[in-house]
Amino acid sequence: MRALHRFILLLPVCLPMAAAQAGVLDDARRSDAVRIGLDHVPPPYKGGMKFRTPENIATVLADDLAAQWKLKTELQPNTPERAALKGVRPDVMLTRVDPAQADATMIATGYSAGGMAIMRTDTTIRSWDDLKGRTVCVSTGSPYVGSLSGRYGAIEKVMPAPADALLAVRTGQCDAAVHDDTLMKALLKLPEWKKFSAQLAPVSRQALVLQVRGNDPADLASARQAAARWNDAFWASAIKKWVNNVAFEVYLDQNVPDCH
Repeated sequence: MRALHRFILLLPVCLPMAAAQAGVLDDARRSDAVRIGLDHVPPPYKGGMKFRTPENIATVLADDLAAQWKLKTELQPNTPERAALKGVRPDVMLTRVDPAQADATMIATGYSAGGMAIMRTDTTIRSWDDLKGRTVCVSTGSPYVGSLSGRYGAIEKVMPAPADALLAVRTGQCDAAVHDDTLMKALLKLPEWKKFSAQLAPVSRQALVLQVRGNDPADLASARQAAARWNDAFWASAIKKWVNNVAFEVYLDQNVPDCH
């Protein structure tokens, strides 16, 4: 009888532990929605707003994951505060890491980028140190926000989206814009960006990785299977679409000539 009593007392402790070990994707399938954490969650589009392509290309992967798993997407920020809240923590996360710090729990997405500055071709800026005292545009949610002023003494101007930051360079509001070199190198191939093709070599390269909360073997297998689709052809298409969309947004908004 005493043994039975001790077993019953242990039940409230053991059952939650067992539940905690269940796969998060099974829970997502039951709720028909997967919570995906991003380093920056773009504001939702509302009627009447000017459409802007998000800064974080990880949104492309978030949409693709949900489509592959046939689930709705709930985007959440990757913040310590969010991670500490049980019941609202992301099921999976897409985040940037130093490639040297990647470990076995991180699934490669095939995307990496460093911060690259682009400027008018007649700029006097020749090195990152030359940004001191110069106005540099970055977009909200960029991983380079704060580092440009702290490391180089630049005057940062944080714009709502990449198109706004790039437009500010074309119209002379900013001396440079800093964004992912993977995207900027593709943008600078467009003829209309030839006059703004001066650049500083990329710094602080990071890899975009996928992580699954709990590291359940079945969840990891499902995530790795999804990530296998993100090959060179996938990324070439995603980058081309991002670049064309942003270039078009800049074109539509440029109501004044390029600054001379």
